[in-house]
Amino acid sequence: MPYVDDCVFCKILQKQIPSVSVYEDDLVLAFLDIAPFNFGHALIVPKDHHHSCTTLGDDYLARMMQVAPRIAAAIMRATEAEGFNLFLNNGSVAGQVVPHVHLHILPRFANDGVLMTASTRKYDSNEAMADLAEKIKQRITHV
Repeated sequence: MPYVDDCVFCKILQKQIPSVSVYEDDLVLAFLDIAPFNFGHALIVPKDHHHSCTTLGDDYLARMMQVAPRIAAAIMRATEAEGFNLFLNNGSVAGQVVPHVHLHILPRFANDGVLMTASTRKYDSNEAMADLAEKIKQRITHV
Protein backbone atom coordinates (compact mmCIF):
# COMPACT_ATOMS: atom_id res chain seq x y z
CA MET A 1 0.00 0.00 0.00
CA PRO A 2 1.35 3.45 -0.82
CA TYR A 3 2.88 5.37 2.04
CA VAL A 4 4.25 8.91 2.32
CA ASP A 5 7.72 9.34 3.85
CA ASP A 6 6.95 12.36 6.04
CA CYS A 7 3.54 11.17 7.30
CA VAL A 8 3.47 10.18 10.97
CA PHE A 9 0.56 7.78 10.43
CA CYS A 10 2.33 6.11 7.49
CA LYS A 11 5.34 5.66 9.78
CA ILE A 12 3.09 4.09 12.41
CA LEU A 13 1.61 1.77 9.76
CA GLN A 14 5.14 0.74 8.73
CA LYS A 15 6.12 0.18 12.40
CA GLN A 16 8.76 2.93 12.19
CA ILE A 17 7.02 4.76 15.04
CA PRO A 18 5.48 2.79 17.91
CA SER A 19 1.78 2.92 18.65
CA VAL A 20 -0.57 1.16 21.04
CA SER A 21 -3.05 -0.56 18.77
CA VAL A 22 -6.54 -1.68 19.73
CA TYR A 23 -7.58 -3.18 16.36
CA GLU A 24 -6.03 -4.10 13.02
CA ASP A 25 -7.14 -5.80 9.83
CA ASP A 26 -6.09 -5.74 6.18
CA LEU A 27 -7.47 -2.22 5.55
CA VAL A 28 -7.26 -0.24 8.81
CA LEU A 29 -5.34 0.18 12.04
CA ALA A 30 -6.88 1.62 15.20
CA PHE A 31 -4.65 2.89 17.99
CA LEU A 32 -4.82 5.08 21.07
CA ASP A 33 -4.24 8.78 20.46
CA ILE A 34 -0.99 10.00 22.10
CA ALA A 35 -2.66 13.33 22.96
CA PRO A 36 -6.15 12.20 23.96
CA PHE A 37 -9.07 14.46 24.81
CA ASN A 38 -10.13 11.63 27.17
CA PHE A 39 -8.44 8.35 28.07
CA GLY A 40 -9.44 5.77 25.48
CA HIS A 41 -9.49 8.34 22.63
CA ALA A 42 -8.58 6.24 19.58
CA LEU A 43 -7.93 6.84 15.89
CA ILE A 44 -8.88 4.58 12.99
CA VAL A 45 -6.41 5.03 10.12
CA PRO A 46 -6.67 3.51 6.64
CA LYS A 47 -3.63 1.58 5.44
CA ASP A 48 -3.51 3.73 2.32
CA HIS A 49 -2.31 7.33 2.47
CA HIS A 50 -4.89 9.93 1.51
CA HIS A 51 -5.04 13.40 3.00
CA SER A 52 -8.78 13.70 2.33
CA CYS A 53 -11.70 11.34 2.76
CA THR A 54 -12.95 12.59 -0.62
CA THR A 55 -10.15 10.69 -2.38
CA LEU A 56 -10.08 7.59 -0.17
CA GLY A 57 -11.57 4.45 -1.69
CA ASP A 58 -15.02 3.28 -0.67
CA ASP A 59 -13.63 0.02 0.72
CA TYR A 60 -11.48 1.92 3.24
CA LEU A 61 -14.26 4.32 4.21
CA ALA A 62 -16.72 1.47 4.61
CA ARG A 63 -14.33 -0.50 6.79
CA MET A 64 -13.61 2.52 9.00
CA MET A 65 -17.33 2.99 9.61
CA GLN A 66 -17.92 -0.73 9.97
CA VAL A 67 -15.38 -1.21 12.76
CA ALA A 68 -15.92 2.15 14.51
CA PRO A 69 -19.02 1.14 16.52
CA ARG A 70 -17.41 -2.13 17.61
CA ILE A 71 -14.24 -0.38 18.74
CA ALA A 72 -16.28 2.38 20.40
CA ALA A 73 -18.35 -0.19 22.30
CA ALA A 74 -15.16 -1.89 23.53
CA ILE A 75 -13.69 1.47 24.58
CA MET A 76 -16.89 2.31 26.45
CA ARG A 77 -16.79 -1.01 28.32
CA ALA A 78 -13.08 -0.66 29.10
CA THR A 79 -13.30 2.96 30.29
CA GLU A 80 -16.87 2.93 31.65
CA ALA A 81 -17.63 5.85 29.33
CA GLU A 82 -21.24 6.97 29.08
CA GLY A 83 -21.15 7.83 25.38
CA PHE A 84 -18.80 8.63 22.53
CA ASN A 85 -18.23 10.96 19.60
CA LEU A 86 -17.14 9.82 16.14
CA PHE A 87 -15.58 12.55 14.04
CA LEU A 88 -13.35 13.06 11.04
CA ASN A 89 -11.64 16.41 10.48
CA ASN A 90 -11.09 16.92 6.75
CA GLY A 91 -8.65 19.74 5.95
CA SER A 92 -6.67 22.03 8.21
CA VAL A 93 -9.51 24.56 8.51
CA ALA A 94 -11.63 21.71 9.90
CA GLY A 95 -9.00 20.87 12.51
CA GLN A 96 -7.12 18.10 10.70
CA VAL A 97 -3.61 18.09 12.17
CA VAL A 98 -2.14 14.99 10.50
CA PRO A 99 -2.73 15.02 6.72
CA HIS A 100 -3.73 11.34 6.59
CA VAL A 101 -7.42 10.46 6.85
CA HIS A 102 -8.36 9.32 10.35
CA LEU A 103 -11.56 8.79 12.27
CA HIS A 104 -11.62 9.77 15.93
CA ILE A 105 -13.43 7.71 18.55
CA LEU A 106 -13.75 9.89 21.64
CA PRO A 107 -15.22 8.32 24.78
CA ARG A 108 -17.36 10.73 26.77
CA PHE A 109 -18.04 11.09 30.47
CA ALA A 110 -20.40 13.38 32.36
CA ASN A 111 -18.67 16.69 33.08
CA ASP A 112 -15.47 15.63 31.27
CA GLY A 113 -14.77 19.22 30.23
CA VAL A 114 -14.40 18.33 26.56
CA LEU A 115 -16.24 21.00 24.62
CA MET A 116 -17.46 20.33 21.10
CA THR A 117 -19.65 23.35 20.63
CA ALA A 118 -20.21 25.64 17.70
CA SER A 119 -22.49 28.50 16.92
CA THR A 120 -25.23 27.73 14.44
CA ARG A 121 -26.28 29.79 11.48
CA LYS A 122 -29.66 30.46 9.95
CA TYR A 123 -30.39 30.47 6.23
CA ASP A 124 -31.83 33.74 4.94
CA SER A 125 -34.85 31.85 3.64
CA ASN A 126 -36.16 28.39 2.82
CA GLU A 127 -35.49 29.27 -0.83
CA ALA A 128 -31.81 29.96 -0.10
CA MET A 129 -31.59 26.60 1.66
CA ALA A 130 -33.28 24.83 -1.28
CA ASP A 131 -30.99 26.60 -3.78
CA LEU A 132 -27.90 25.41 -1.93
CA ALA A 133 -29.29 21.86 -1.72
CA GLU A 134 -29.79 21.89 -5.49
CA LYS A 135 -26.21 23.09 -6.08
CA ILE A 136 -24.92 20.28 -3.87
CA LYS A 137 -27.03 17.66 -5.68
CA GLN A 138 -25.68 18.82 -9.05
CA ARG A 139 -22.10 18.46 -7.84
CA ILE A 140 -22.30 14.96 -6.40
CA THR A 141 -20.18 13.05 -8.90
CA HIS A 142 -21.08 9.46 -8.03
CA VAL A 143 -22.44 7.44 -5.18
